Amino acid sequence: MKMESGSVHATSALLYLLVAAAFLLRTAHAKVHYYDFVLREKNYTRLCSTKSMLVVNDSFPGPVIRVQKGDTVFVNVHNQGYYGLTIHWHGVKQPRNPWSDGPEYVTQCPIQPGTNFTYEVIFSKEEGTLWWHAHSDWTRSSVHGAIVIYPGDGTSYPYTAPDDEEIIVLGSWYTADVNQEVAEDMVTGADTPRSVSYVINGQPGDFANCSKNSTYRRVVDYGKTYLVRIVNADMNAELFLAIAEHNMTVVGLDGNYVKPVTVDFIVISPGQTMDVLVTMNQAPGHYYLAIRQYDSARPDVTDYDKTNVTAIFMYSGNNTAPANPVFPHSLPTYEDFIAADIFLGKLRSLASAEHPVDVPMNVTTKMYITVEMNQILCPNASCEGINGNRLSSSLNNISFLNPSTDVLLAYYRNLSGYYTLDFPNWPPTMFNFTQSDLPFNTTVPIQATKVKMLEYNEEVEMTFQGTEVLNASENHPMHLHGYSFYVMGSGYGNFDNNTDPLTYNYDDPLEVNTIGVPKNGWVTIRFKASNPGVWFWHCHLDRHLSWGMSTVMIVKNGGTPETSIRSPPPNMPACEASFATYLEPLDDQTDQNRLFAD
Repeated sequence: MKMESGSVHATSALLYLLVAAAFLLRTAHAKVHYYDFVLREKNYTRLCSTKSMLVVNDSFPGPVIRVQKGDTVFVNVHNQGYYGLTIHWHGVKQPRNPWSDGPEYVTQCPIQPGTNFTYEVIFSKEEGTLWWHAHSDWTRSSVHGAIVIYPGDGTSYPYTAPDDEEIIVLGSWYTADVNQEVAEDMVTGADTPRSVSYVINGQPGDFANCSKNSTYRRVVDYGKTYLVRIVNADMNAELFLAIAEHNMTVVGLDGNYVKPVTVDFIVISPGQTMDVLVTMNQAPGHYYLAIRQYDSARPDVTDYDKTNVTAIFMYSGNNTAPANPVFPHSLPTYEDFIAADIFLGKLRSLASAEHPVDVPMNVTTKMYITVEMNQILCPNASCEGINGNRLSSSLNNISFLNPSTDVLLAYYRNLSGYYTLDFPNWPPTMFNFTQSDLPFNTTVPIQATKVKMLEYNEEVEMTFQGTEVLNASENHPMHLHGYSFYVMGSGYGNFDNNTDPLTYNYDDPLEVNTIGVPKNGWVTIRFKASNPGVWFWHCHLDRHLSWGMSTVMIVKNGGTPETSIRSPPPNMPACEASFATYLEPLDDQTDQNRLFAD
């Protein structure tokens, strides 16, 4: 439910105050938009069975947010569900405003059932397609939607404007209550559930049981060019996507423009968004848009989701619907890593005068971060994971633990005991990270809430190193909140600090917010720490995030009000856990709000 400016009826005096403040802070050309997100359970029938799941405004996927570059959006989230949750605005940098970034126990505590919270979503340099999603447990499987950011007034696309556009949201479907299943698996240490199907705009398509009549369809006109905005909102899989007999020209990635490259399929990781131009220039008929999983795990692991999911592009006119639309012959097979590598190797930033690159050249902090699958030892091999232990994952052998209150509040109010500042710049031990059958002592991580502190405007280089720990290497899409970053280079094997930097791309490196760490390989990124706040780093495969493949980056203030974290809003959701460092108990919400008083 959207309420446009001029006709909005604010739901509370607080919202009026927030909006008034935004108008004072924003420039004259920027616009302010208002949305109500109402979360409640609704029944959905897919694959011959019905279940109830939490959705926004009774829709799956959820509503589309549409803005222009530089606008601000207020989203009042009303939680009418049965459990607490948060919302993250994926890829939106939120300058100086981590309070509205959303990851649970990192920048806020959950919005509890029967309560509401208004997010202030501040757009800055982003342009293209991003998305929003729940950032609590696995709730994002049903709570997500697209964000469309049009060019600002007086500017246009850096390519010929399309005739129309289409939004394609890729998701995961589970027949059971996925949050309940994951909660049980976290207790027993077992593997987390696999999706039973992927979906395109909420539908599994023609090849899934009981789904042919509900396949998502789009009518298109011959000769027109469509900007197709693709969001990979699925939980745990990179995906191949192709449109039968039609090429795609990739023009955008993660809210940034890229040099146009024409392809007959794409690869897109969970968390990524991609903009492609498609010209409808084939014989009028019906053509499948199809996706299937790109599986980068070892070949003997075969329990991944093998559904071939479809939507249909139907040319307008009097053409007769065929019994079987054309299927894309260019769609790679499940484990075609060569095809995936060829596609990814073609992507470069636009690097134009209007959309320049600004690669940090005076690096002050270098980090080498191993990305590992692990096991937590259980007494007498009593757990249901590998070797009778609990499945886990880590960065630099640290498996992240959520604190009892969010890191942002603890940092902002200088509360002790919730985290430590000793996330390491290097792995605790160096070994052949990509070797098979690594020793047992490489498989057990430290469980802790360790964060990385950065000075304002530090120029940072991070190399993520994939590992074969537990013989479980695969691609890991790493996502950074609050920033985009430049992808300097990548390769297979162990990173060589002498030779591999010689291959870095300084001219037109990709600028993204999510990048895959290659299986048994490495990727190096750079960014300037110019956005003060508390920002989450994590793998966007949710099974790995649940097991601890994440950390937090704190960027200090810059010394002026304009380079410092904004003051928190007065209505942040309360944490259920007590604040042990406070001298008096917090008996009610009034006391809780005192923590946020200026």
